[in-house]
This record gives sequence, C-alpha cells and structure tokens, in this order.
Amino acid sequence: MKHGIVLFGHGSRDPAWRAPMDAVALRVAQRAPEATVACAFLELQAPDLPSAVDQLVREGVDAIRVLPMFLGVGRHAREDLPVILQEIRAQHPGLALEVLPAVGEQPALLDLMAELALAR
Repeated sequence: MKHGIVLFGHGSRDPAWRAPMDAVALRVAQRAPEATVACAFLELQAPDLPSAVDQLVREGVDAIRVLPMFLGVGRHAREDLPVILQEIRAQHPGLALEVLPAVGEQPALLDLMAELALAR
C-alpha cells in the first residue's frame, strides 16, 4: 500500500496563514519520506479536501490518514468534515481512509502547549 497523509485545516484569506501547516507537512515528509503528504482546507484556500485526496489517488496512494488541524472541535470538525468524508468515500470506494482525532484532542499536543506556556 502507498500511504498518504492530509493535514486538513480551516483556511484563511491571508496566504501566510498556511505557513505553519506547510511547516508540519515538511516535517512529516522529512520523518516519513515514503509517505505522500498534502495540505487541504475547508474554505478560503486551495486545495479543498476532496481535491487533495483526488491528487493523492492519482499519484497512486491507496491509504490516506486525515489529520484535522483544529484546536477546538467545533461545527467544522463535527458537522462539515463527516459530510466531506462521506463524499470522498463515495468517489473512492476502494480507498482506505482514516480520520484521526483533531489536534486539539491529542494529549501530546495539549501537553506541549502547557509546556510552552510554562517555559521561561
């Protein structure tokens, strides 16, 4: 299986907003050169999640992990993302698609943010 990872964020009108996501994507690619990594956005920036998945599938990826890059799990993560994933699964029925908990639900990230707040 060829694996892909999609970092999925909200998006912004400000092109510089995506710089941290691109930095995470670069770090993932450096740590796992065998994986194909892409960023995708809910709105205001391209590509959207279906387009990013389509591109990975065209590149031969047959298993994708989606990491929602949301600190808070609001409407986008609870309501919008499941609808988009349902559409992707219908478009690519043979694709192994795994959705990870949002970064804001990950204990490791919460611990890191607490450490940053306490750093001197």
